[in-house]
Amino acid sequence: MKKVKQDTNELLNSLSKLETDWKDDFAISVINFLDEINIESLKKGDEQLGKLLEYDFNVATTVFRLFLEKSKDEYTSTLKELIPGKGMIGKTGFQKNKDAYIDKLKHLLLREKIIETVNKEYTWKDILTERLKSGRGSAIKGQKRGRQLEDFVENIVKQVFTEYDPRCSFIGMNGNSTEKADFAIPSNNNPEIIIEVKGYGATGSKQTDVIGDVNRIIQEKRHDTTFLLFTDGITWRERASDFRKLIEFQNSGYIYKIYTKDMYKEFLDDLYLLKTEKNI
Repeated sequence: MKKVKQDTNELLNSLSKLETDWKDDFAISVINFLDEINIESLKKGDEQLGKLLEYDFNVATTVFRLFLEKSKDEYTSTLKELIPGKGMIGKTGFQKNKDAYIDKLKHLLLREKIIETVNKEYTWKDILTERLKSGRGSAIKGQKRGRQLEDFVENIVKQVFTEYDPRCSFIGMNGNSTEKADFAIPSNNNPEIIIEVKGYGATGSKQTDVIGDVNRIIQEKRHDTTFLLFTDGITWRERASDFRKLIEFQNSGYIYKIYTKDMYKEFLDDLYLLKTEKNI
C-alpha cells in the first residue's frame, strides 16, 4: 500500500454520531416483566415474590435489585451474606428451598420497597434525579466510599502521629521521582511509613487497578520504608484472584501488612509500635 499522511482536522471533520438504543433483548424482557408485578398480592404477603422468581428468575432478580437500588455486585454480595453456600443465591438454590429463599429476602425489606415505589407519585424532578443518580451518581458513590475509608484511617493515624502528609506524592528512593500515596509519615519528602487506602462496594476494573497502584508504590519507595495497605469491601470476594495478588505481595515482604476495618485495634497497635521502632 502507498504511504499516506493523514490530517487531524480532516479526520475530525469526518466523524459522525454513533446513534444507538440503550435497550437490548434483556432490557426489553425486564420492562415487559414489570407487568407481572401484582401489587395487591404483594400487600398480602411474600408469595408474589416467589411467583415472580418462578416466572423468570434472572429477570426477576434484576427487577428486585432495581427496586432496592443496588448494583449487581452489591445485590450479589448481600445475598451471599444472607444465603451461604456455593451457588445457593442462584436459581438452583431457589429451586431447592423456595420458602427459605423468600424468607431470606424479607431481610432486604424487598416487598415493602416495591410497594412504596409503585405507590409513589413521581414528578419530573424525580425522573431527572433518578437519571442523575444512575449516571453520575454511581461514580460519586464510589468516590465517597473510598473517601470515607480514607477518613476512617486518618482518624486512626491522628491518634498516633502529629506529623504526616495525607493524599500526597512521596519522594522515591532515587530522590528524583515521586509516587502517589494516601498517607506518608512523617512527611512525603522522607517517608518512614507509607499507607495506601482502597475501599470498594462494587467490583470492576478499579479492583484490578489497585494491583498496579500498589506495585508502583513498591517499586518507588525505599526498601526500608514500611508499606501498609488498608482495604475493605466484601466485593473483594468476587475478585478473589486480584485479592490473592495483594496477599502475595504481603507474603513476599513488599507490603508489611494488609488491614481491614475489623482490624482497627491491630492497625492502631502496629502504628504505635512503628512509631517507637522508627523513633518518629
